[in-house]
Amino acid sequence: MLDFILQPLANFVISLISKLSYPGVFLAMTIQSAGIPLPSEVTMPFAGFLSASGNFDFWMVVLFGTFGCLAGASISYAIGFYGGEPLVLYLIKKYGKFFLISVSDFNRAKKWFEKYDELIIFVSRVLPVVRTFISLPAGIARMDFKKFFIYTLAGSFISTLGLTFLGFKLGENWQNLGKYFQKFDILIVLIGLVVVVWYIKHKLKKQK
Repeated sequence: MLDFILQPLANFVISLISKLSYPGVFLAMTIQSAGIPLPSEVTMPFAGFLSASGNFDFWMVVLFGTFGCLAGASISYAIGFYGGEPLVLYLIKKYGKFFLISVSDFNRAKKWFEKYDELIIFVSRVLPVVRTFISLPAGIARMDFKKFFIYTLAGSFISTLGLTFLGFKLGENWQNLGKYFQKFDILIVLIGLVVVVWYIKHKLKKQK
């Protein structure tokens, strides 16, 4: 069922980038980071493949993808900041089924933000699922926007660079990435948790 939904989305992403070039990369990543499930695992590797074939410039792809992530995350942040949790939950309950987002997804992102503080904004950009929704609780908590901007920009750059590089290296075989992402997601989560634990220990030492 999930594949039935995601495949048309993947086809839409490919068509969008093919027609609009770099702005298509920016738009696709903006939509994805704003909470609508356009798979970045299609957007950036496909654009990376196009850069390998000489149609795109590699670093322009990374740049447009990174700032697309930042734009979409900022939209979600603004919704949380100005609407608060009541509005966010109302929107999710009413329209979440159309965007593959549930209250439990939001609650998971909220718990991660409350537990791991501001660093999760950086780490979450390379984490599955939670990266799409983490900006909402950040806005609700009224996190300092300058910090949000910096953490989101840095994490998005790493994420888009990695996905673009994979597409660049795999060339025409970029579509084979899909079956490996579930394994990579587990590894990425473990790495993210290690970073968070290190940060907490470092912070506790400084307080002592």
